[in-house]
Amino acid sequence: MAFLLLLTGLSAPGFAGSEDVVVESAWSRASIGTSRPGAAYMTVRNRGDDAVTLTKIATPLAMMPQIHETKTDSAGLSSMAPAGEITIEPGQSVALEPGGLHAMLMKLQEPMAEGETFPLTLTFSDGGKVTVEVPILGIAARGPEG
Repeated sequence: MAFLLLLTGLSAPGFAGSEDVVVESAWSRASIGTSRPGAAYMTVRNRGDDAVTLTKIATPLAMMPQIHETKTDSAGLSSMAPAGEITIEPGQSVALEPGGLHAMLMKLQEPMAEGETFPLTLTFSDGGKVTVEVPILGIAARGPEG
């Protein structure tokens, strides 16, 4: 039986494969209106004995939330594209962070305002879900510490 758990920014245990998925240090930056996409960052940790696969993300804040990955080639040119499913091996974690994998929030439904939060639900291949309440930091924030 899957369940949802809300938690503001710290860590949220989930059901994916078992109850051993934890989302830590979730955060995002304020946006300038809704014309540009937003992003959310966090660490997804698998404390279980089996691999888990993140298949999708959802939030009422954006019509097209996806996990994207930024890559830089040998010439120094960066590009970004959907990452698809992400498998997290037992005892491992995946960082969603600026300049790498991240939750891309396209077609924002409202501006992301500093000091507010929004729910972000991660869905795993077994149907398990983890919902985390993501705090919105300042537009120039580099993470929850500053």
